[in-house]
Amino acid sequence: MKPYSQLTVVSYIIGPTLIVVSHLGALLVLFTGLSWGAIAWAVLLYVTRMFATTGIYHRLLTHKSYQAPAPVLWLGSIVAAAAGQMGPSWWKAHHTRHHQFSDQNHDPHSPYQPFKGAQGFWWSQAGWLFSSEFLPAKLPPDVESDVVMRLIDRLHFVPTLALGVLSYYLGGVEYLAAFFLSTTILFHGVASVNSLTHTVGDQPFITNDHSRNNWFVAIVALGEGWHNLHHAFQSSARHGITLQTGQVAYLPDPTFELIKLLEFFNLASKIRVPSEKELLERAKDCSYRKVALATEAETLI
Repeated sequence: MKPYSQLTVVSYIIGPTLIVVSHLGALLVLFTGLSWGAIAWAVLLYVTRMFATTGIYHRLLTHKSYQAPAPVLWLGSIVAAAAGQMGPSWWKAHHTRHHQFSDQNHDPHSPYQPFKGAQGFWWSQAGWLFSSEFLPAKLPPDVESDVVMRLIDRLHFVPTLALGVLSYYLGGVEYLAAFFLSTTILFHGVASVNSLTHTVGDQPFITNDHSRNNWFVAIVALGEGWHNLHHAFQSSARHGITLQTGQVAYLPDPTFELIKLLEFFNLASKIRVPSEKELLERAKDCSYRKVALATEAETLI
């Protein structure tokens, strides 16, 4: 059941429309080129908006991996919306459903359902946005009960448009092209978490899906590519963790480092990370679980 008003439906449909426009707008680069200033602008927009998506929409809003004051959540959600990532209610609804039915029927963007192979890859990367799966089955009550968050959700396209206007004001068509290019690459960086991290990479931890750790996605999505860890420990604020040579090993995770920076400025607290014992117990390789049991036995002695 999708009890949406017509205005909400129109608001949501604007989202994928803007993504298509961004792809077309990125072609302006072929005519304008990019100065170093425009490149710096594109990179700044990419990193800032990617962190808002990974650190705010994903790890704070959806998984509550840490706590933050309401203004941090509000501002971060506006920045994530400016990335063309839709609104907070829409985003959390889909991601929650993804975890509930990961790589099974009703997963909105699995590369295995309802298609496989190249068609499944396209579906998880972008195709699902242009299907009946686009509208969430149910919006999250906790987000909907926050008047500010609900307003950001319904007006999610305003920050995106405003950022495009600002880009043009700062540097004309060249900076507008940089904005379109940054938004397009960011879209695919986030979408690669749906596609690549469920098809390519290693699986150090036990999960009931195809989630994998993928170093390429970890780079482009600021640590989100360590996806197998995320599915094994959904509430962990740190995704960059794996198992190597019988021990827990920590991997680069820029989003986690930025969360720690927020903590330094008292803008984040109660950061959740699994213990090494919990990590070893969830290892796919049984030899790691034996290490955990041996360590526990030594502690009891």
